[in-house]
Amino acid sequence: MSNPRNNGTVIGRLASDPRHFTNQDGSKKVVFTIMADRNWTNAQNERQADGIPVEAFVRAVTQGLGPYSNIHKGDLVAVNTSLRMDRYTRNGDQVFDLKVIAEDITFLESKAVTQARLADRVVAAEAENKAAALAAVPAAQPAVAAVVTTSAVDEQLPFQAA
Repeated sequence: MSNPRNNGTVIGRLASDPRHFTNQDGSKKVVFTIMADRNWTNAQNERQADGIPVEAFVRAVTQGLGPYSNIHKGDLVAVNTSLRMDRYTRNGDQVFDLKVIAEDITFLESKAVTQARLADRVVAAEAENKAAALAAVPAAQPAVAAVVTTSAVDEQLPFQAA
């Protein structure tokens, strides 16, 4: 970290799987949200959490997404961060956007725990897909047996069969 006064650590669980984008120069941008608990509880003795959006950048020379390819929804992580102010013009107005930039990431759970959570998500998703597929297929209508005499059918025809 280049500036020792512009850094911090955010500890929490990932709110969703990270999204990633590839830049024109081959580098990648990874975006994720960390749910970080507050230091106090409210009147109902509940601890609230804040969703903190974080951006990480991976150099073009790095294979894949680097350490960010191993994080998933629900993982407990510690992210060392710095703050950056982006300034741009939108619709003629000057916009100042404060961003939380990840400098590095530390995994606070074992790989076995995160792999088990990921396996549970896969099983739940497969069950949901199976239920959706069953709901999409209409139930087969029971066959209704009808007794039709040949003479009744012949009388209803507008033409005579030769």
